[in-house]
Amino acid sequence: MSQESLPFLPFVKPEIDEETIQGVADVLRSGWITTGPQNQKFEAALSEYFGGRPVRAYNSGTATLEIGLRIAGVGPGDEVITTPASWVATSNVIYEVGATPVFADIDPVTRNIDLDLVEKAITPRTKAIIPVYLAGLPVDMDRLYEIARAHQLRVIEDAAQAIGSTWKGKRIGAFGDIVSFSFHPNKNLTSIEGGALVLNNEEEATLATKYRLQGITRTGFDGMDCDVLGGKYNLTDVAARVGLGQIAHIERFNAQRRQLVRAYFERLEGGAAVKLGIGLPVADFENSNWHMFQITLPLERLKLDRAGFMEQLKLRGIGSGVHYPAIHLFTLYRERGFKPGMFPHAERFGATTVTLPLFTQMTEGDVARVCAAVNEICEQYGK
Repeated sequence: MSQESLPFLPFVKPEIDEETIQGVADVLRSGWITTGPQNQKFEAALSEYFGGRPVRAYNSGTATLEIGLRIAGVGPGDEVITTPASWVATSNVIYEVGATPVFADIDPVTRNIDLDLVEKAITPRTKAIIPVYLAGLPVDMDRLYEIARAHQLRVIEDAAQAIGSTWKGKRIGAFGDIVSFSFHPNKNLTSIEGGALVLNNEEEATLATKYRLQGITRTGFDGMDCDVLGGKYNLTDVAARVGLGQIAHIERFNAQRRQLVRAYFERLEGGAAVKLGIGLPVADFENSNWHMFQITLPLERLKLDRAGFMEQLKLRGIGSGVHYPAIHLFTLYRERGFKPGMFPHAERFGATTVTLPLFTQMTEGDVARVCAAVNEICEQYGK
């Protein structure tokens, strides 16, 4: 079969089974489509998955991060240390609560925040750390919490991409401080749009519930009060029903991803692309849920730029993505004093990374097709 006759292979595609689709139809017919019984079931299933910790569901992983910061008491005058190699929401929410983001560069091998640099960035104004588990790979959790305890800092884990990831056999979210997950359609588990916040105790969970819907507390049939400034972040029952259908399959989803990633390594290692200098992620099959498979391009050895490389993939019927440009180089951040050269590892990664297709409906034949295309492009355009 020629490349021209093959179907287009997107870089991501959620898998939603017929039972879930039927369940959504049932929710729509029920007349209760906003936050209600399906949301409660979803939160209960997530709580069980995370070892019984309190969980609250929201309409996005951005909302969960913001509310996590508010629950941790972060506000004006505080600093929060995070990575410049993430989706911009990670640091935007720090500004949203009135605090100041302080970036620490990444480890060029793991592509996660460098914890030694985190410790060096701590000042008397530091209130919290937001580590990001890029592509589902956790940081060294022992070291992270050792730093947090030593400096009495809160940790709001940006585990948006890490559902099903582990550290020393324990699920991310089943331990630690406040942990935020995203259920966007490109995540390993989706609720169409949505997120969840894993909390330490019922007191935090009660506050999280207030922040979710205008700060309101209801009592009895007609009692209502508002004692905090909340927002409108609730998850609909339609979305919650999708999430419920997904969580039943999360272990299979992640196992299939690991299998596909093993095929990526087998097909790429020793090939023309790697010989040219294509960078591969850390081959961690113990802790990562393999949310994404990202390569880095040796642009100095290619006759085309990243956009040209991605265009060549598209001409071969293959989708790709960029996750993520260095946050501090965006206009919003330059206007606040950030400059090129401040975080060189994040800048290089942000300028050279390409996300290749990875989703559960893919076959190892699809992986072979992607790898053949990557090698072919490198052979054709390598210097």
